[in-house]
Amino acid sequence: MAFTLPETTDAEREKLARLFASIASEAGVRVMDVYNSDFETRTKADYSPVSDADERAEEVILARLEESLPGVPVLAEERASRDGVGGKAWDVFLLVDPVDGTREFINRRGDFTVNIALICHGVPIAGAVYAPARKEMYFGGAHAQLVEEFSPGETLREGRTLSTRVYPAAGLTAITSASHLDDRTRAFINERKVADQVAIGSSLKFCWVAAGKADVYPRFGPTMEWDTAAGQAVLAAAGGRVVHPDGSPFLYCKGAEGFRNGPFIAWGREPV
Repeated sequence: MAFTLPETTDAEREKLARLFASIASEAGVRVMDVYNSDFETRTKADYSPVSDADERAEEVILARLEESLPGVPVLAEERASRDGVGGKAWDVFLLVDPVDGTREFINRRGDFTVNIALICHGVPIAGAVYAPARKEMYFGGAHAQLVEEFSPGETLREGRTLSTRVYPAAGLTAITSASHLDDRTRAFINERKVADQVAIGSSLKFCWVAAGKADVYPRFGPTMEWDTAAGQAVLAAAGGRVVHPDGSPFLYCKGAEGFRNGPFIAWGREPV
């Protein structure tokens, strides 16, 4: 596939998002093979859990990305955990999380995702988020789409266009992590007109804001860049935005910080 960098056009961003969705579909086959088995988990050096699903899916993704986008640097979670990320910095690179929401995966809750995104000058410009157990494929470049009842390995088809919703007069719906809810998040919610609060795992939180199921996703706990990039790409394509709590842009390639994210707020529309 040919594309132009760094001045990627809307049409090329759409092609990239669809490419990532197709690759995520392939990786979803490996993920669900493990999910439907009597799998075991291990603990990585940072004490986070990992299973064969993460490693098998990442293997598929890396091979397909090298085939389709040769020469573009890739920062992938399992490879980074194994080889380290010290000193790396790129204007253009790919971020991969083969299984985001590993705890949900281990507990068989279904709210885990395959994530692939392209970063240009710190900004996610195309991405795909696939929830294989839920059969939901989200992808976004210039526009965002959701394909429902999308089985792992299925050929990508047209879905429905996503757009964030106008904030309801009755109050916002806040979406929070199913596994990581802290006091700063509670305080953020209490300081605003929030009518409802829902929780779900993984990068699906960005996608639910993109789909108009929620209005804001505050996150003050630790995350890594590969956890958030694809979801941010989908949300941005649907009309949303992700910012730091002070309103400044939320950017990527923070190599000096080990590609760790700081706190952020994902909004459906303008921050309130």
